[in-house]
Amino acid sequence: MDKRMNMAQSLPAAYKAMIAFDSYMESTSITPAHKELIKIRASQINGCAYCIDKHSRDARKLGETEQRIFALVAWRDTPFFSEEERAILALTEEVTLISHGGVSEATYARAEAVLGKTYMAEVIMAAIIINAWNRIGVSTHLQPALAQ
Repeated sequence: MDKRMNMAQSLPAAYKAMIAFDSYMESTSITPAHKELIKIRASQINGCAYCIDKHSRDARKLGETEQRIFALVAWRDTPFFSEEERAILALTEEVTLISHGGVSEATYARAEAVLGKTYMAEVIMAAIIINAWNRIGVSTHLQPALAQ
């Protein structure tokens, strides 16, 4: 697959706005580990190889285990994730797959009960942001570099 245009070069003002949008997440209360779980899971669903690679590496730097990263594609079938993480992952999946019926009442209610309104809103925003990055990465064929 050939890499396509570089969005930062082709549309610098829009790219700068995306960076600012992404930077906003630094001011939220979402833990760094939760941010990476959101980014990896949405990127897996969207098939963004660049983001899967980047955020898996970032999660490892934060101390995340390979076992949990590998199991994210089947998180419901493992005992590796806390109740809070399960609420985050379910919400992330439904936001990512929004055209498949939106965010269900059950997922919304569980997330609100487990996370609270503010943290849940921050998770939704984090999912929106990584989905935007995934769409840039996938549409431009952004590819990860081979690890050295």
